[in-house]
Amino acid sequence: MVAKRKLSASPVVPVVLSVIVLLAVWEGAILLFRIPPFVLPSLGAIVQHAFTDTGRLMAALLATLGEALGGYALGSVLGLLVAVVLLLAPPLERVVMPLAVAVNAVPTVAYAPLFLIWFGLGAASKIALVALAVGFTMLVNALHGLKQADLAAVNLMRSFGAGPLKIVWRLRLPVAMPSVVTALRIGVPRSMIVAIVGEMLGAYAGLGRMIYESTQQVDLLSVWSAVLVASVASMVFYGVLVWIDQKLVWWR
Repeated sequence: MVAKRKLSASPVVPVVLSVIVLLAVWEGAILLFRIPPFVLPSLGAIVQHAFTDTGRLMAALLATLGEALGGYALGSVLGLLVAVVLLLAPPLERVVMPLAVAVNAVPTVAYAPLFLIWFGLGAASKIALVALAVGFTMLVNALHGLKQADLAAVNLMRSFGAGPLKIVWRLRLPVAMPSVVTALRIGVPRSMIVAIVGEMLGAYAGLGRMIYESTQQVDLLSVWSAVLVASVASMVFYGVLVWIDQKLVWWR
């Protein structure tokens, strides 16, 4: 009984099961519907091609990860800082939030041509795009979390002479941590998606650039290999965040 509980509690088990199900459905669909390789190649062929093209894939992955992580960190920090500023200045919130919603009502990728003109084809344009996508998510979630602090506890700290910043640091930020970590989790796939799509529209390197060039050359195995590498990298990135969540929000 104890062994079963430990097995079900392990986060590795659902991942392994999901991979097995994916393999079964993928390969089963190819066999059942006789799907030709140029429409949907087998996972074995994709993995084999990825191993033979490791050098190019790793170079592209490093470029994309650099852009995604750079924009992810920048957007998360800026979103959290802006949330704190808006919390401390409610009149400013009524002005800034409608503008932020209006900007993010348009898909982030739609701004890619402008960002490519402003920041060039290098990493800066993709970092800015990712920061825009991640920053709004962090802003909304962090602001909501900061407002969840108990009003009686806030008034108690004020009665002991605590200033607004100290209340934020000592009380509001710990209360907001579940919301902040949720925003960080949501930002993981968004950062990779935006970085890759931005590279497809214009870049010197990266998985998106590789996917675009391979599509032009009708090299579908390279396209699928790049997609596979991006998916694995996102899963590892997300797993690290889950571990951080368990360490930072241990009381939950």
